[in-house]
Amino acid sequence: MAAQVAPAERGATRIADRVVAKIAAYAAREALDVVPADGAPPHATVTVHHDTARVHVSLELEYPVDIGAQCAAVRRQVEERVRTLAGMEVPEVAVEVERLHSAHTRGTDRGRIR
Repeated sequence: MAAQVAPAERGATRIADRVVAKIAAYAAREALDVVPADGAPPHATVTVHHDTARVHVSLELEYPVDIGAQCAAVRRQVEERVRTLAGMEVPEVAVEVERLHSAHTRGTDRGRIR
């Protein structure tokens, strides 16, 4: 019979920062009502310290959109997913909207909308 090893002496599981960033980016995509067809998918960077992750998400949105509501949905989803899947607390999720995509200007490089 094998000897029992106390849980504190078994070691630790460390989740790489890039894995937490992928979880956050996927969660941000889940939270968006519409992902722009010609836009880049959400991208996340994280800073992990012990069991705490601070997340920065960059994304593009379809215009017109309630930017505040979309950013709040992204924050909630990222926090919930990282907490559930990585077991980390998420005290901060910064959301940066890099670009708005408009159906009116799609396919045109320049010019005015009439």
